[in-house]
Amino acid sequence: QVQAVESGGGLVQAGGSLRLSCRPSGFALDEHAMGWFRQAPGKEREGIVCSAWNGRNTYYSDSVKGRFTVSRDNANNILTLQMDNLKPEDTGMYYCAADPRPARIWGGFPKYWGQGTQVTVSS
Repeated sequence: QVQAVESGGGLVQAGGSLRLSCRPSGFALDEHAMGWFRQAPGKEREGIVCSAWNGRNTYYSDSVKGRFTVSRDNANNILTLQMDNLKPEDTGMYYCAADPRPARIWGGFPKYWGQGTQVTVSS
């Protein structure tokens, strides 16, 4: 099955940090733009990060800019999301996604999705 596989979620206190990882299964990281989405209970899914295939162009939503940092290691086929200064409103299910076209990630309809990893930030 072609998908992205996330790991690294958990419970953390406000102000703390977590690092999420995403590994592609069945496709090559260096041929795809990658994104992170999140969905809080009762809210719509939100796109928060989009990284071009070469990692040179990365876009962050205003809600995470300055606190979250994405990095990609195409040689080792892994994408990471470093989340610092976490807030309770960052709580939600976090999904990794991939598509050859970055526009499809920002549009919210990437070709490949992960199953998600839960992030919970306590106040």
